[in-house]
Amino acid sequence: MDAKRVVLGVSGASGAAIAVRIGAILAELRGLEVHLVVSQAAERTLAHEVGPDALRSLEQVCAYRHSIVDIGASIASGSFRTAGMIIAPCSMRTTSAIASGVADNLLTRAADVHLKERRRLVLVVRESPLHLGHLRAMQAVTEYGAIVAPPVASFYLAPATISDIVEQIARRTIDLLSLDGPALAVPWRG
Repeated sequence: MDAKRVVLGVSGASGAAIAVRIGAILAELRGLEVHLVVSQAAERTLAHEVGPDALRSLEQVCAYRHSIVDIGASIASGSFRTAGMIIAPCSMRTTSAIASGVADNLLTRAADVHLKERRRLVLVVRESPLHLGHLRAMQAVTEYGAIVAPPVASFYLAPATISDIVEQIARRTIDLLSLDGPALAVPWRG
């Protein structure tokens, strides 16, 4: 495998701009092949929150886009090696499906494969407030090996715009994959 592969999943939770920015940053990294899978709800959220061309721009920066219903896609197999997977934003429906082992679409199947193969799986879980079922689902995926990384603003960096917040969240999320190269997020310099 010449290029490292990363799977970027997008579910229908609010925070679609994070997915767009993660895709753009991943596309800038040399030697990386990005595989995209987008839920139907995410298509709607991308259009509403980012704009009608958001999905198209995300597709253009990724090497491949896989259909959510294509359960036989390459990313559904453990033999398809990757450096990891990010689901951003990750809805509570998707988190709960992963926690329950319900691989009923390509997004949850690819996540399940990453867990069973002991590869990095980063879930940018987007929900508030949380009830006990949400907390238990996040606990379960963490126990299975996923990293739960809610999109929390780094206020210590004194962000001036929403774009500043999205940028840091996207960079911090990618850093959680532990790809080769320097850290992308702005570090705390206390």
